[in-house]
Amino acid sequence: MSHARAVALMVLVTLLWSSAGVVSRHLEAARGFEVTFWRSAFNALALLVALPLLRGAGLWRSLREGGRALWLSGLCWAVMFTAFMFALTLTSVANVLVTMAIGPLITALFARIFLQHQLPARTWGAIAVAGAGIAWMFGAELQTGAAAGMGVALAVPLAAAVNFTVLQHVSHGSGDPDEALGGEAAATPDMLPAVLIGGLLSALVTLPLAWPLQASSHDLMLLAGLGVFQLALPCLLVVGLTAVLPAPEIALLGLLEVLFGVLWAWVGAGEVPGPATLSGGLLVLGALVGNELLALAGRHRTGPAR
Repeated sequence: MSHARAVALMVLVTLLWSSAGVVSRHLEAARGFEVTFWRSAFNALALLVALPLLRGAGLWRSLREGGRALWLSGLCWAVMFTAFMFALTLTSVANVLVTMAIGPLITALFARIFLQHQLPARTWGAIAVAGAGIAWMFGAELQTGAAAGMGVALAVPLAAAVNFTVLQHVSHGSGDPDEALGGEAAATPDMLPAVLIGGLLSALVTLPLAWPLQASSHDLMLLAGLGVFQLALPCLLVVGLTAVLPAPEIALLGLLEVLFGVLWAWVGAGEVPGPATLSGGLLVLGALVGNELLALAGRHRTGPAR
């Protein structure tokens, strides 16, 4: 897969991810941990159908022989699935997404510390600019009573940073990501079942906390849509994209979820972002576009081997 196609698919992933906030605002009766339970349960059900079709008997072999990396990735997915939806029940969509947007910085630091990635200056610059935009939005959006939801949301970028670092290490080991991603592909463990592990763990943990279940049929339809199209599909795509894009670049592109999510909540649920959110979002978008344009220019200069 070309780098340009991988970037386009990652943008699609963020579009799908970003739908959770606006959909959750149209639920009738489901609240708190029940929202998380149903979304994770439908995600797990979708994967129990899709993964055997994609992997056949190899799926169960991967689960048995995946090792610590597979189960650590599954645990990270479970934390991300659980914390994200629960945070949305505690505070605004903008507050949750702004908090999550520190993910690229954490991922870049983890990749530098644990994988010895030599990150290009353009990536550090983009992270700095995006971080400034996030900090500006964070200061303006933080309100009385929002601290709990934002604290829960903080678990998402921390788990995502660990997860992307694990996935990158499984695919390419340590060292320079550009050299690793441009070299010969080695046989690697199948990490797609980790998404299934995450969904099952999240559903099992939240079921006792969600009882008694109160979701209406309307809620179940919306949560089923989230489980399949907002969770299962994009998470399967992003696992595959770790073989093409370095972890910090995936995390940086993932910041588009902030912009898309705030926009959907504004248009579809009436959660109007403040001026600081809009101006900070423009900084984030500018950082993303600038980083990708500089990367494209660099690849043109260095030729196909790059």
